[in-house]
Amino acid sequence: MPSFIRTSQLVTVVVLAVTMLLGASTQSQARTGTIRLHIVKAGFIIGAGGGSGTLTYHGKTYRLSVGGVGIGSLGVASVDLVGTASNLRSPGDIVGTYGAVGAGATFVGGGQVATLQNEKGVVLSVRGAQKGFQISLGLAGMTITMQ
Repeated sequence: MPSFIRTSQLVTVVVLAVTMLLGASTQSQARTGTIRLHIVKAGFIIGAGGGSGTLTYHGKTYRLSVGGVGIGSLGVASVDLVGTASNLRSPGDIVGTYGAVGAGATFVGGGQVATLQNEKGVVLSVRGAQKGFQISLGLAGMTITMQ
């Protein structure tokens, strides 16, 4: 019986060690980059928006295009956003359609703070100043592509 207990303890330790190593390697592969976006949106009821930006990842800069259509827009506005893109495994992971995470976008005295996530798990945490008048400068549904 004591050898069975020792064997089961050894198996438990090995399983825990392998699980920790696999978890550590997955976490270490995901990286964070810096993102800058310039978005212009205009609309009356249905809004159209687009823009450009850059992703800086591992010392290299990649050009981005931003697109998206929103419902409930009124006015014309632009916003320059800067922040981080986390959970990147490669620069191409930035490509996708982003939805709001948590409470979504917040407007504070012309400023905007947003946390968005795409289908690959990349999370954008951005902030910036809005210029112009736009009742709903929603970023959810924004699509990013690489140029």
